[in-house]
Amino acid sequence: MLTTTLWAAQAVLALFFLFAGLPKIAGRGIDRWTGFDDVPRPLTVVIGIAEVAAPVALVLPMLLGRLEWTTPLAAAGLAVVTLMASGFHVRAGEWLPALETALWAALAGAVAIGRWGLLGTGPTLAAELLVPVIGVLVVALVVNIVAIFRTPAPARTPEPALR
Repeated sequence: MLTTTLWAAQAVLALFFLFAGLPKIAGRGIDRWTGFDDVPRPLTVVIGIAEVAAPVALVLPMLLGRLEWTTPLAAAGLAVVTLMASGFHVRAGEWLPALETALWAALAGAVAIGRWGLLGTGPTLAAELLVPVIGVLVVALVVNIVAIFRTPAPARTPEPALR
């Protein structure tokens, strides 16, 4: 049961970060993302590249049966970076996106702990605890994402025309 739950959580994380990173790299659709107006374009591209590399590191090593130890490292890295993004949203007063990023960080952290435990090289939690925690996190993420999409986007001030 734990392995299936971890694979499902890894798939959810991989899909989210893949689709979150592609617009940041391409520069298309980024205007819909909260908070990226103040981030320099090169930094946005670096964030996008990391978010596209993360799904590969979350899934591929475990599928191939080689370098499996990189999967919990990728999940832990995602947890740290996403938690920092949560702080970015808190500073901007964007409470729902801050909660969303904190929930993604918690889910990535749960995957990191679960995968390290299965590899026998790191911290472990009992499957009886980790499976419900991951379930609650996924439900909380879905509720938060629905709340974000139902909240009207803040009005943007138009750029002054150059003469």
